[in-house]
Amino acid sequence: MSAPLANDVFLRACLRQATEVTPVWLMRQAGRYLAEYRATRERAGSFMALATNPAFATEVTLQPLDRYALDAAILFSDILTVPDAMGLGLTFEAGEGPRFERPLRDEAAIRALQMPDLTRLRYVFDAVASIRRALAGRVPLIGFAGSPWTLACYMVEGAGSDDYRHVKALLYARPDLLHRVLAVNAQAVAAYLNAQIEAGAQAVMVFDSWGGVLAHDCFAPFSLDYTRQVLARLHREHDGRVVPRIVFTKGGGPWLEAIAACGADVVGLDWTVPLAQARQRVDDAVALQGNLDPAVLFAPPSVVSAQARAVLDDFGNPLRHDGRRGGHVFNLGHGISQHTPPEHVHALVEAVHAHSRWRIREGSP
Repeated sequence: MSAPLANDVFLRACLRQATEVTPVWLMRQAGRYLAEYRATRERAGSFMALATNPAFATEVTLQPLDRYALDAAILFSDILTVPDAMGLGLTFEAGEGPRFERPLRDEAAIRALQMPDLTRLRYVFDAVASIRRALAGRVPLIGFAGSPWTLACYMVEGAGSDDYRHVKALLYARPDLLHRVLAVNAQAVAAYLNAQIEAGAQAVMVFDSWGGVLAHDCFAPFSLDYTRQVLARLHREHDGRVVPRIVFTKGGGPWLEAIAACGADVVGLDWTVPLAQARQRVDDAVALQGNLDPAVLFAPPSVVSAQARAVLDDFGNPLRHDGRRGGHVFNLGHGISQHTPPEHVHALVEAVHAHSRWRIREGSP
């Protein structure tokens, strides 16, 4: 039997239920900006050794929670575990980021692509279960995966890219082959997230990190449609509780209304979309997550606090005059930088809680 949640404000905000404070967590909240993370990674010997060891993954997942009053934990892992389990050969080189030994560069390789054997990802599910036990009901645990399109970008390019020339060339020249990759990815991501839910994840997030690089008429058929397929296949409830679904598309502002209609409970925003405008565009049909520019955290703590208050003021009161309720999960507009001063994160979390509690108590518009 899982321990009851002592703090469920994040889950309530995701479902646009009443909260006494705006919850806050940060993308990449467990990472290189923390000295304790760097020490654990050194003990592990490599990023992959860290990510594939449930004990290490549990340790680093909890590290930011021991420093800051965050309202959710997120599984420490990587979005590329799924294509690695498909046999593409994932490696991480210092200073270079992830790389695949066998990228999808020809029709034969694409035709041979298959759903991964989920037993090859057992270390992820074991980590989820281990983290849930270690949290002991402290805060909810978020599981995650990359979107089918974002995974395809890495799988075809073989690494990160500035121009996406290989995957975009495939998109325009052989869309049938790219659709095959995306279809396999959608099936795999859904199965992977469901296994995380079964292991104990209490919310799940789809990172469509590269959706914003698509042309205006390509986003829906090559990214959003496959994200929609993933969401449609996910468990809606587990252990008697709704499992919120979050979708974050970096650069997705132009398609906000369509993203909000894809089946997610929460839509993540980067810093290019004003929250007040976003609420109007989606008419509070979904909760919103975001959207402080991560670069703000390089400024002095007083500035960090002021910028956090500005984000909260932009969203406004969750309860509207017509009685309808919006939901807001405070986050950055993308992942936290490894160069962020840890004490600035403390100022951010404290400001979010203090100002949002005041706003909600006072009923400020």
